[in-house]
Amino acid sequence: MDIEVIVVGGGHAGCEASLACSKLGHKTLLITSNKKNIASMPCNPSIGGSAKGIVVREIDALGGAMGFVADQSLLQMKMLNNKKGPAVRSLRSQADKIVYPKIMLDLLQKQTNLEILEAMVEDLIIENKKVKGVILNNNKKIKSNVVILTTGTYMKANILIGNIKKEEGPHEEKISLYLSDRLKNLGFDILRLKTGTPPRINKDSIDFSKIKPENGDKKYYTFSFDNKPSYKIKKQSLCYLTYTTPLTHKIIKDNLDKSSMYGGYVEGIGPRYCPSIEDKIVRFSDKERHQLFLEPESRYYDDIYLQGLSTSMPKRVQENIVHSIVGLEKAKILKYAYAIEYDAIDPLQVTNTLESKLITNLFTAGQINGTSGYEEAAAQGIMAGINVIAKLKKEEPLVLKRHEAYIGVLIDDLVTKGTIEPYRLLTSRAEFRLLLRHDNADLRLREYGYQYHLISAKQHQNLLSKKEDIKHLLNYVKNNRLCEKLTIKGYNFIKGTLLEAILKHSEINIDDLVNFNLLDQEYSSDILQQVEIEIKYEGYIKKEEEEVSKLLAMESKIIPADIDYEKVKNLASEARIKLNRIRPRTFAAAGRISGVNPADMAVLAIYLKKEYASE
Repeated sequence: MDIEVIVVGGGHAGCEASLACSKLGHKTLLITSNKKNIASMPCNPSIGGSAKGIVVREIDALGGAMGFVADQSLLQMKMLNNKKGPAVRSLRSQADKIVYPKIMLDLLQKQTNLEILEAMVEDLIIENKKVKGVILNNNKKIKSNVVILTTGTYMKANILIGNIKKEEGPHEEKISLYLSDRLKNLGFDILRLKTGTPPRINKDSIDFSKIKPENGDKKYYTFSFDNKPSYKIKKQSLCYLTYTTPLTHKIIKDNLDKSSMYGGYVEGIGPRYCPSIEDKIVRFSDKERHQLFLEPESRYYDDIYLQGLSTSMPKRVQENIVHSIVGLEKAKILKYAYAIEYDAIDPLQVTNTLESKLITNLFTAGQINGTSGYEEAAAQGIMAGINVIAKLKKEEPLVLKRHEAYIGVLIDDLVTKGTIEPYRLLTSRAEFRLLLRHDNADLRLREYGYQYHLISAKQHQNLLSKKEDIKHLLNYVKNNRLCEKLTIKGYNFIKGTLLEAILKHSEINIDDLVNFNLLDQEYSSDILQQVEIEIKYEGYIKKEEEEVSKLLAMESKIIPADIDYEKVKNLASEARIKLNRIRPRTFAAAGRISGVNPADMAVLAIYLKKEYASE
């Protein structure tokens, strides 16, 4: 077939990008070094987590695959922060490392307009600063209109255990040795980043009597808005909680010089929010212990993932560390922990559509843009796919705003603030997190999925019906009153009390209204939840919506593409450099750039008003 889009890399970003492009009718070629490692999970055997679980729901709302596949392959499901407000609730599942990649590969292989090629890309075909295809390591050229780079941790990767360094990727895979050099020659600034993974323990060697079991939730959940639960609550796999000990800390402190990082063998910068155990002991020396979770990797083998014990210590030291932990005194290590360092590009050289600023039609997504995590990668993958096709069709790109999605926060942070370490999404990064909830991702984004043809007419109709039911129930609760006095949970309500007023009491939930037959008809749990949140958090939601209006006013102030920041007098030097480099599209985006302070924004506002008032 005549290739229109080449996707380089079969990780979570590459899978979503390939599926999006091919579903939209464009001939797509996914190039990966090994089909067996498509959608693999070399680190944590989980999907979701704080903020990340909301991202998975957003991917699903847009028409992506991650949520669907996670639902079909889960071992355990939990809603994090369930006792806190809806703004911070997020799903996290234990995924089966065998099943998840298998289902994703099956989706890819069955997808029309999509082919998979096992090969290694080492160069790009560039003509007049426009990408025209790729060059494989055997010098074969494959031409295309667009290339999406989703190389993950495979560019110039090194695996490090103590002072031992190997040129290989996860799973001892071959790596791309020359692609990042080629990108550097094209003008890209290359970052050297690091991440790591903990040891895997033989299940039969663990003393489970000494550690605390962690059950899955007793309520059914799904990531996908179209899935019904495929698991049984009582048959969820168990996780376990244990802790480091004073002996653990002593072993680590005594051997810091043997760690790849503290021994000076690592060049890359590691993730601040997912530190190694060495980092934890050094940075949080006042803590007597650190919690560790034992998580199953699959139903088909007995490897247990020791979350929280990421390290690059030598194997013998790792054994001593593991044996110092409660319940692991006789544990057998099946796979040793390691650090991995790799090349990435500076995301400040990427636009908010994920297209390179340097090479036309070259898009990047995932860890190549400096992020960490499967979910962040998948989110970029689907957005790159959507925007590639929008460009090929000469349609408007999809750029999600910060109040619309965590995906919008993620991409905006990358392209306006950049990163010097593996970027991880957190709820604290979103200023409008009460609007960006787990429960309303479809209400926020599914219209976009339909607009860009990744959501079917049936799925769209289900969305419209849901919106209508929410509107109807909200109207009912706001306009109907008690016909007689009533006592609910110790509260006495007189005849004529609005149902809305009853629901505003913190101890009363909408299920109480259902139990007292106060609603006009039966509603699904999704509808009830939406209405309860809208009523209980109405004041907070309105306040955030007012802040959004202010942001949108600033977003509407477009900065002319031809602006010469050298002519803007009184700008601080750092602000001038950053503005020249990033070239923000809007006034609001300029204000989010690290190094551009309020005084610089005031100067810029005066200049724009004076020089471009007539435009």
